[in-house]
Amino acid sequence: MDAQGRGQAGDFDPADQWVFNPSTGSYEMRLDTTADTSEPPASAPAPGGRAAAREAARRRAVPEQRGRRAAPRGGRDAKGGAGGVPQQSGPVSRRKPKPKKSKTKKALIWGGGTMAFLLVGGSVAAYLVYQHLNGNIKKVDVGENNPAVIDGPVNILVIGTDTRSGKGNGNYGDKDSVGHADTTILFHVSEDRSNATALSIPRDLITDVPDCTVKQEDGSRKTIPGERQVRFNSSLGQDGRDPGCTWNTVEKLTGLEVDHFMMADFNAVKTLSSAVGGVEVCLARDIDDPKSKLKLSAGRHKIQGEDALAFVRTRHGVGFESDLDRIKLQQQFLSSMIREMKSGGTFSNPKKMWKLSNAATDALTVDTGIGSVKKLMDLGKDLSKVDIKNITFATVPVFDNTDQVTVLLDKPKAEPLFAMVRQDVSLTEVKKKEKAAKSEEAARLKGTKADPANVRVKVLNGSGKLGAAQETVTWMQNEEGIIHSTNGQNAPSDIKKTTLEYAPNQADQARRLADSMGLPGSALKPGTVEADPMAEMTLTLGEDYKGKGVPITAPRKAPEGVQRIGADDKNVCAK
Repeated sequence: MDAQGRGQAGDFDPADQWVFNPSTGSYEMRLDTTADTSEPPASAPAPGGRAAAREAARRRAVPEQRGRRAAPRGGRDAKGGAGGVPQQSGPVSRRKPKPKKSKTKKALIWGGGTMAFLLVGGSVAAYLVYQHLNGNIKKVDVGENNPAVIDGPVNILVIGTDTRSGKGNGNYGDKDSVGHADTTILFHVSEDRSNATALSIPRDLITDVPDCTVKQEDGSRKTIPGERQVRFNSSLGQDGRDPGCTWNTVEKLTGLEVDHFMMADFNAVKTLSSAVGGVEVCLARDIDDPKSKLKLSAGRHKIQGEDALAFVRTRHGVGFESDLDRIKLQQQFLSSMIREMKSGGTFSNPKKMWKLSNAATDALTVDTGIGSVKKLMDLGKDLSKVDIKNITFATVPVFDNTDQVTVLLDKPKAEPLFAMVRQDVSLTEVKKKEKAAKSEEAARLKGTKADPANVRVKVLNGSGKLGAAQETVTWMQNEEGIIHSTNGQNAPSDIKKTTLEYAPNQADQARRLADSMGLPGSALKPGTVEADPMAEMTLTLGEDYKGKGVPITAPRKAPEGVQRIGADDKNVCAK
């Protein structure tokens, strides 16, 4: 009989099977229902009076550690001698139980980020009923099978679709929608796990959707042609596109490599918000939206279920009633849910843990790389290293299109923001201990700079972008005054990062070029042999090259006007 076969039909509650293990200081799910029950309970008197009962209880509570540590020879095991007769020599060991884990540590095991933070959170309770939760998860093979835990930065694409599946969802989305990318967040966790940035991508952004390959039901793969200058949300559902197509679109838009995706529909908001007991939101003014059926007065409210879904879907009654205003509501909601998860006693309450893990896994569709509870749990533990105060929600900068319905990418603001994320520059102030290697790299940028006319450099193209070397040479000569620059054509192979190789006596030239190109100290590769006076340095453009005049290194501060909020900011109220 399995765990769900015990008791009367309908009486089973998985949370009732949790027991507290004093050795680990945490709850565990006990699924073994065939354990021997012939032994009298500890509270029942044992034959022979109270003294015998106490002795029997002591023997049950303290494992015998008699005899030698190594297994005896001649067929004897650790508990007995020949013929199975227990050995009686040696004192009884009374080991102290392991110290209990703090509530903060338990909470941080789950913590991590935005919607990914929320959905992955349920996986940390995977030991509840593994097979049940594992069966909840739906997978899509997008042609990528990255490991759950990755050395380096992690980028998780979180997609909310506008399908109307589920009871009560008729008020939201397009009734005929095949499931477009209605809400999309690219959740980036830094390599050192010190910070995370969640970029919201407007659904009405006009962008290019590249070709993508979709796996068919018979196992074959079909290529779906891309489109130029269409709405971002058409990257999913339209013409049979799957999450892998949205994955490709985000990579092309941001220059970031996506590692995993998580997708959920409207029901996820309802079930997750209810599982944590409600999420607190704040309004600066009343909202009465007849379309979403949301009616809330100004002030703070704790919402869940239908009200929670209406809150993240409404846009009438806030701001300019645009999708950008709705994004602000969604960011406030997700930030609040993160705080609720961390402080709401979820991790010490078996029933809440069960509800959350069941709701989260049931809501998920993921890539095959994280297509099991075990893999999700591993990912969740990895993300748990991020402190909530260093998680920032930001919106990709856009401006209104001439049709007043769609929006266009604000490149002067968006490109520096994308560069910051690509190079792990946090949008919050994160104090880090500078390693000696980093300090040495930074020192290469300090010192005198040669006059641009005295800089000699050969440019090689390893970026994979056609004509990048000549484009850079033309820009250097016409706009930077580096007249002694030449096109070295293509590098032997494409490289990830731009590098500048130079001799010790060319350091002042290297600093001038680094200043013009916006190169980080890590890009400078000094040699050990002096160069001839007329010798050229070698600049090799890498995949981080984004165009002439675009700094290779990211700014240390987000551009002015980028909309953002911190996940730990409790004072955000929608206007």
